[in-house]
Amino acid sequence: MLIWTLAKKDFRLLIRDPRAMVVLLLMPFIFILVLGASLGEGFGQKPDDRLRISIVDLDQGYEDPAAKEGGEHMHWSKIVERDLADTAGIRVEVIGSEAEAEELVKNGKRAAVIVFGPKFSEQVTRSSFLRGGVNPLFRDGVDINALDAHMLRDPTQLTAASIIEQVGQVTMLRVVLPWMIGRAFERIGDQLGVFVKNALQSMFPNYNLRGKTWQALTRAEPRTAEGATITEYQAPSGNGLLGRGAQRYQTLVPSYMVMFAYFLVLTVGWLFVGERRGGTLKRLRAAPLSRTQILLGKLVPCFLLSLGQGLFLLGAGKLVFDMSWGPDPFWLLAVVFTTSLSAMGLALLVASIARTEAQVAIYGTLLVLVLAGISGCLMGDRELMPENMQRLSLVTPHAWALLAYKQLLASGGEPNLHAVAQACGVLATFGVGFIVLSWGLLGLEEQT
Repeated sequence: MLIWTLAKKDFRLLIRDPRAMVVLLLMPFIFILVLGASLGEGFGQKPDDRLRISIVDLDQGYEDPAAKEGGEHMHWSKIVERDLADTAGIRVEVIGSEAEAEELVKNGKRAAVIVFGPKFSEQVTRSSFLRGGVNPLFRDGVDINALDAHMLRDPTQLTAASIIEQVGQVTMLRVVLPWMIGRAFERIGDQLGVFVKNALQSMFPNYNLRGKTWQALTRAEPRTAEGATITEYQAPSGNGLLGRGAQRYQTLVPSYMVMFAYFLVLTVGWLFVGERRGGTLKRLRAAPLSRTQILLGKLVPCFLLSLGQGLFLLGAGKLVFDMSWGPDPFWLLAVVFTTSLSAMGLALLVASIARTEAQVAIYGTLLVLVLAGISGCLMGDRELMPENMQRLSLVTPHAWALLAYKQLLASGGEPNLHAVAQACGVLATFGVGFIVLSWGLLGLEEQT
C-alpha cells in the first residue's frame, strides 16, 4: 500500500506537464515517420542481397531444322540465366515484362536490365564461324544485339550498368563460343573426314573440341557448390507516400522503440534530482520506509510510462505504417515488458548516481547514445553491423531486445520462441541487476 502511495505521487509529478508526455510519445513516432519516408526499399538488405542481375526473358525457344537427327528445342535464355547464377554466384532476377523493366530503370531502381528478345534462341542456334551463319562476335566480346537481345541502362548509374554488362559479356562468351566451336568441329568432320577431325583433336588434347558447352570444351570438373537463386521480380511492398506495409517498418519501429525506451533515463533522473533538491528524498528516507519500498515506489510509475510508450508505438506501427505483428503477437507483450524493466532499472541506476540536472543530462545522454550505437538501434538494423560488432553489442540490453523483435517481426517464417524467451530472460536479468545496484547505491547515500 505504501509503495502504491509513493507511485501515485510520482505519477502525478510525471503527468503534471501533459505536453511533455505527448512529446515523449510522439518523438520516436516522428523519427520512424521521417526515416520510413526517406529510406528506400533496399534499407536493411545486405550488400549481397542488393547485388543482382535483372533480366527480361521474352525468348520463345528454337528448334534447328538443319539438325541431323531432329532438332532439340533450345531455350538459350535459360542456359544463360543458369550460367549467370552458377558461375558468378549472383542472384538472377527475372522481371515479367519489358515495360516494367523500363520503368524500374527510369526510376533508378535498377542500374541495368538485360532483355532477351523472342528470337534469342534462334539467333544463338544459328551462330557460326561459317558463311551464312550469325556472327555475334565483335571487338568487345558478344554483340548481344545480333542475338536479338539488348540492355536497358540508367544513365545516372553508368558504373553499375557497366559492371552488369561485363558480367553478362563473360557469360555470353561462355555460352556462345563453345557452341560455335563445337558446330564448326562437326562441320570439319563432315567436309574433311573423321581422320582430320581426330587429328585436330589430338593436337589440342587439353580441350574437347566436340563439346558445345564451356564445361565440356575446357574439360572442367562439374561444379559441386550450388549457385545463386533465380527469382521472379517482386514489387516492393508498401503503398502511398509513407510506404505503408513496407518491410522497413518491421525493423524501424522496434529499433527506435527500444532506443527511446532508454531515453526515459533522463526523465527519471530529473525526477530524482528534483526530489533531492527539494528535500523530499531525505524525508522519505527518514520515514518508516525501506529502501526497497522507496525504489519500487519510484520504479512503478516510470515503468508504466515506459510500458505505455512501447504499446503506443506498436499500435501506431500497426495503424499508421501497417506493420505486421507476426504470427505470435502475444510474445510482443513479454518483450515490451522486459525491455521496459531493463530500461527503468538503468534509469534508476543513473538517478542514484547523478546529483544535479547537469549530471543527469551528461550521464544519461552519453549512456543512452553510446548504448544505442553499440547495439545497432541507431542504424535501424543490427545485421548491417560487422559480425564482431554484432557479438560485442550483446553486452547491451538493447541488442537482446532487438534480437527478440527480429524473431517476432522480421523472421519471415515461424519465430524461434526459445530465442525470444532467452532474450526476455536476459532483459529481465539486466533490469533486476540494475535495480539491485540502485538499491546498494541508495544505501551508501543514506550512510553519508
